[in-house]
Amino acid sequence: MVGVAGLFSYPVKGCAGMALGATELTERGLAHDRTFLIVDEDGAARTQRGQPQLARINPDIDPDGRRLTLSAEGIESFALAVDITAPRRNVTMFGHPYRAIDQGDGVAAWLTEAIGLPSRLVRVPPEHTRVTDGLVPGTSAFADSCPIHILSVASLAGLNGAITARGADPVTLNRFRPNIVVDGWDEPHTEDRASRLAIADTALGFAKLAIRCAVTLVDQRHGVRVGPEPLRTLATYRRAAGGGVAFGAKFAVLRPGLLAVGDDVTVTQWDSGQKHAGITEGRPFRKDPPALVDPADPPALVSSACFWPDRRRGGSPTAPGGPGCRCIP
Repeated sequence: MVGVAGLFSYPVKGCAGMALGATELTERGLAHDRTFLIVDEDGAARTQRGQPQLARINPDIDPDGRRLTLSAEGIESFALAVDITAPRRNVTMFGHPYRAIDQGDGVAAWLTEAIGLPSRLVRVPPEHTRVTDGLVPGTSAFADSCPIHILSVASLAGLNGAITARGADPVTLNRFRPNIVVDGWDEPHTEDRASRLAIADTALGFAKLAIRCAVTLVDQRHGVRVGPEPLRTLATYRRAAGGGVAFGAKFAVLRPGLLAVGDDVTVTQWDSGQKHAGITEGRPFRKDPPALVDPADPPALVSSACFWPDRRRGGSPTAPGGPGCRCIP
């Protein structure tokens, strides 16, 4: 039997997730997923790419979305009455402009203390419109792209088998921050080949492969980077044709409804036309692969949105594979 083994919503982008027994699937994804965004003084998004310590912040949101509680070790929790009527302000995420609702000075002061950098919290406005890309377009709040990220237990088991074969420690599921975890598929990466999925009364359409970035190098419990895994091993067998490494799949919502752990997952349409193709999958794992980054021809192993501070330049961002990039040692 193939079913939902886990449901995870991330109310504040970049912060810890909430494990759910049941939730609503909306057009924007799981209820309240990435509804809130932490920004700097200029309104630019803060994410784990630049501030891995965000992982130490644990959000909890009421089912109706009216009250958000933030907690972190060593600091008193903060309860926020969510405001959707305040004036809108301009923010940016990966260079793209959005409008958002600032949630006030109180939570801004709390976040500034928790993160150690001047920060504010904004919420996606009710009138938010955003079209996400992929084979099936959709909409989302402040997710990187598509509203739903699906990962299978079989895919993680296959990856960890390859990682441990190299003598490294396996990685945990939360490194990949999925929304829906599926168990019961025999083959790893079955999510890559599913064009349409039915879960309970809902329906999802495959949008694109999930290209992984340096967030996967962050220990989600402690909020620190501990690379090079899993990117190093993924680069040996999951390179995407368009650059980067892929693990998991992104889906758009075709039919909203209610979801629960234990719901059956049915593939109603497979990718028979190879529209999802583009992975160098099936190459045998080599215990001692060649160097992953050739200085003469550095491959793009992580997404273009991924930045690792180049310490030789005082912490300024550097493009993946460029000078100072340490995503793939």
